[in-house]
Amino acid sequence: MSTPTPLTITTADEQHRPQLEQLWTMFRHEMSAFTGALPDERGRFRQERLDAGLSEPGWSAHLLHLGPHPVGLAVLRALDEEEHVISSFFIAHGARRAHIGRAAVRELTAAHPGRWAVAYQDRNEVATRFWRRVATELDSTCTFEDRAVPDRPELPADSWARFGVR
Repeated sequence: MSTPTPLTITTADEQHRPQLEQLWTMFRHEMSAFTGALPDERGRFRQERLDAGLSEPGWSAHLLHLGPHPVGLAVLRALDEEEHVISSFFIAHGARRAHIGRAAVRELTAAHPGRWAVAYQDRNEVATRFWRRVATELDSTCTFEDRAVPDRPELPADSWARFGVR
């Protein structure tokens, strides 16, 4: 019987860009089912948030690995503000259902105690179940609300989970 490979989380920099961009494409492709977003003329999805995670103050990008396998990413923002935000979060299908995502959220938020928020699409039933479960596990007083996407009236409202981490 083999020992499960532990999750490792690396704070990413430019050397991780190729892996992050590959995972970002998978993430944005999956999200396009809920947003209707299309790739540009080069076949690439917008990646301003990923770029910010690698270069902007108050942002960070993280690469999630199981052994040698990159299995996910997280982009955090507002790390220099009172309420931090999980801006983007993705786990590859083959690594899901093994509590990898929950472990990653716990580790990432514990590194920056305080108030946290994350937006997701209610139509994405998997994400809705995941974020409701994780937010409630981290903070029994968490809240959930729907808010319009700023400057994007064609998109459905985002659902937001807000929770605290000590």
